[in-house]
Amino acid sequence: MGFFSFIKEAGEKITDQKDELHEDRLVKIIERKGLKIEDVEIEIEDGKATVKGNVEDRVTKEKIVLIIGNSIGIGEVDDQITIQGQEVEDEEDEAKKTQLHTVVRGDTLSGIAKQFYGNAMKYPVIFEANKPMLKDPNKIYPGQVLRIPPLED
Repeated sequence: MGFFSFIKEAGEKITDQKDELHEDRLVKIIERKGLKIEDVEIEIEDGKATVKGNVEDRVTKEKIVLIIGNSIGIGEVDDQITIQGQEVEDEEDEAKKTQLHTVVRGDTLSGIAKQFYGNAMKYPVIFEANKPMLKDPNKIYPGQVLRIPPLED
């Protein structure tokens, strides 16, 4: 649980014709990406999204936070999602293992892999970790926040 900062002007558009942010649209995007969250509640106020609900694992939780944060108009996400059957201490230990990276102009997945793993050929690890948000490893954009998981031994 915690607060995550994002770039408000970057990401998927979640507004209507009146440019009002819509919580329902975020829920539909999460569902469309195939991520499961029970008892979901999303509130948006002044560019800050608060999300509550229950998920099965840490990866799903992180992906949901990134979907919300990588939406135009959202500058901060207050993550209040709980992981079913996991103690808070375990959750905090697990969260320390995954890093986040904000894409800057000129970044590529291979360059990010080189930076974090020391090997540009490990870019598929980052690509897979960010599915279903990413559909093509060559299509990332400045301001997008990506999950950088630890390498498996």
